[in-house]
Amino acid sequence: MTDPRPPHAAPQPPPPTGPRAQGDTPAPPARPAGPPPPRQATPPYGTPAGPVPGTPGAGPAVPGAPPYGTPPYGTPAPGTPPYGTPAGGAPYGPGGTPPYGTAVRAAPGHPAAGRGGPAPRADHPPAPGGAPGARSEQVAGAPGAGPARPAGQAPQPPRPQPSAAHDVLCVNAPGMAASGPDGQLRGQGLHGFFRHGVRALARMELRLGGVEPLPLQGTLTSAAAARFVGSVRVPGDLDPDPALTVERLRHADGAETVTVRNTGARPARLPLEIALGTDLGLLTDIAAGRRSADLPGQVQSSGLRWVGQGRAATVSARPSPHAVLAGAGVLRWDLEIQPGARWSVDLRAELETPSTGRPPTGRGPGVPLPWSEPEIRADDPRAARLVARALDSLGGLLLADPDRPTDLYTASGAPWRFGLTAADALWAARMTLPLGTRLAAGTLRAVARRQHQAGPPAAAAAPGDAPSAPEGSGPAGAAPGAPGGANPSGGEAGTAAQAMDGVVPGPLRHGGPELPASCTATEATLLFVTVLAEAWRWGMPRAEVAELLPAVERALGALRAAVVAEGSDGPVGFVTDFGRPAEERAARPGSARCEVQAQAHRAALQGADLLDAFDRPGAAQWRAWAAELRERFREQFWIDDLSGGRPAAALLAPDRPVPAVASTLVHLFDPGLAAEGELHEGLLDREQTRLLAQRLVTPEFDCGWGLRTLSAKSPRFNPLGHRSGAVRVQETALAVGGLVDAGFEREAEILLEGLLEASVHFEGRLPEMYAGEQKVADCPPVPHPAACRPAAVSAAAAVHLVLSLAGVRPDVPSGRVATRPASTAPLGALELTGLRVAGEPFSVRVSRIGVAVVEEAPSFLQLAAG
Repeated sequence: MTDPRPPHAAPQPPPPTGPRAQGDTPAPPARPAGPPPPRQATPPYGTPAGPVPGTPGAGPAVPGAPPYGTPPYGTPAPGTPPYGTPAGGAPYGPGGTPPYGTAVRAAPGHPAAGRGGPAPRADHPPAPGGAPGARSEQVAGAPGAGPARPAGQAPQPPRPQPSAAHDVLCVNAPGMAASGPDGQLRGQGLHGFFRHGVRALARMELRLGGVEPLPLQGTLTSAAAARFVGSVRVPGDLDPDPALTVERLRHADGAETVTVRNTGARPARLPLEIALGTDLGLLTDIAAGRRSADLPGQVQSSGLRWVGQGRAATVSARPSPHAVLAGAGVLRWDLEIQPGARWSVDLRAELETPSTGRPPTGRGPGVPLPWSEPEIRADDPRAARLVARALDSLGGLLLADPDRPTDLYTASGAPWRFGLTAADALWAARMTLPLGTRLAAGTLRAVARRQHQAGPPAAAAAPGDAPSAPEGSGPAGAAPGAPGGANPSGGEAGTAAQAMDGVVPGPLRHGGPELPASCTATEATLLFVTVLAEAWRWGMPRAEVAELLPAVERALGALRAAVVAEGSDGPVGFVTDFGRPAEERAARPGSARCEVQAQAHRAALQGADLLDAFDRPGAAQWRAWAAELRERFREQFWIDDLSGGRPAAALLAPDRPVPAVASTLVHLFDPGLAAEGELHEGLLDREQTRLLAQRLVTPEFDCGWGLRTLSAKSPRFNPLGHRSGAVRVQETALAVGGLVDAGFEREAEILLEGLLEASVHFEGRLPEMYAGEQKVADCPPVPHPAACRPAAVSAAAAVHLVLSLAGVRPDVPSGRVATRPASTAPLGALELTGLRVAGEPFSVRVSRIGVAVVEEAPSFLQLAAG
């Protein structure tokens, strides 16, 4: 998953315009006139310690100097953009969404380039002055850039980061609205109505009789709507109770209804004024702390209109205001409300969308949700509330692919990543498979259209094999994603494109203080295979699976190309980051992460299942490779210690493990669904699994609210660090399901209770992450200032958390479905109705002693008990 923090300034002129990441050093001295020095990498959010090579005070550049001295963690290769460039799934709207800096046009062959083209895919209107789907980095002296800093002048202090931790955030993709609990849009931070990544309205401040209502309540009524209630005393009224109440009903689409009620004994005669304003700013700029001045308003028939920066927005009111003050941006009504009466006005903020481009739209009217709506009854009432609100949040994140509007997928999260991030969308689709395969099918097709394609897929051979390529696709022995295949584009661009064949684009992900950054292209490419294989087991139609099989073969080819070859000084036989060209990986293999090995092992086995089922070659070789990976992993990744041992977080080379203890180890408990309702074998043996399971619930990992992303014993531990100590909901939910499957139900129950209790404090809407502070009695979990709320992965993880306890494991192709519930019944009696297997209803009841009874199932399936 990508980092949820707002973007940070680039370490080059103009002056930094965003906050530095934790651990960043101050900017280096101003460089002299002349050609610019090489740009130093941002690892991944700022400048690593030390000046940029080539600047005054810098020593000679040392290739490969840790921790980020070489690409992709050092200076990018010429023509290769930073890994933060989303493609196809780029957050829509001019400028997209933060965090991750400024997107630039991707070089051919880079995983962010998509489909071998030279630029990111345009999922939204062109950015002003830029290419479709791209954002232009402002440079001193360029049009639209701020003034250059004079030589020798000290850098300006960073602008404050906006935080949505305490805002009321309504989401209905592609619209969003944010304000404080009082309901007033004050133009501060993220306040405003947003559409396609542009703030259509920044200020909407209401005054009744010249005073702001006293805020009484501000809460979400659904993911897309909120209700705010305030009170106002009538001037001169001697009654101590307020006579007037003001209710504001807001929707993320830009609509708001204001209702004033008079419960007093005499008429209320007073003006209602609503002050409006906007800067039409981009969400990227706002998240970096940049706030332009409000634009001048123009009077229109029933409201105001603003024009600027190539965009326009309007606010209209019904009934029309009695007066419109364009200079002050005020709409005014002179009210006279009789006792017991009410008066209402409907306001609508709209962004005038440019005629160019095809931005993604939300789920259209009449389009059904891509999942069933389950009914959950459990002894623990928290479970039903958590699933209901999680699905509501997922519904607010749904987007329709502009290439095929019937294909729906989830945006990554609001407010920071309000667009398609392939890895997050695939995780959400996978964890909601018990509710149907429609979301998985739409997501897979949308991601496949963005997968890098250099030519027709060759046979999906395993590493070390020489596959037989289709006619015209290149010489035998050139596997998908490996050098030496066909070059349909010609020249260097074609060679680069061939090297990235099969990779699903993805932005850069921060690795925390113990590991270098990595590209989410790796996770997305491997997860694509898993989601298709498991959707097939859950009953996705065979024709739809066959349509996506070429994309799976390309993804397996990309996996083949990412295995470190013999003779390298890197971790031989293990899988490294997909986000670099093959030649670069061969020269500098980089680290092999623990979670990547687990995901690669699962993809190899599930990919082999698909190849076998659809009469494609290569299945036996992939199973053999997975077996070899298991043996190597158990030998080289395991670190013995006084507690019995643990897996390394990563391997830099043979006998060079990274000893960090991180929550990404939970991926070792996720071997993937296999035939006959079984699970594939994992990378750890039984004893190693037991030791890791016991370690997960120790205080160094479990803070009482869930798993910390980094051990509390680490000197780099930070409870608010999103990869150095915060609790990420997805990983804790994966651990719960995996521990139950592995038979460690006591440990699973401990982690389950932490998440359920945290959900109560977050009103059933778990954010992407929260602080890993140790749980204290009568104190709620501490919110994270940069967490997405809602986030696709945390909402889907909440669904998975509850549904996985029933242990439903279908294998529709073989006509079987097994149920293996948690024998300890951690939720007490649990009844799930409205699930879907093969598109038909499925219901199961689990007793308080952990016995499952299937009450409704498709007639053609044979039931198998656990």
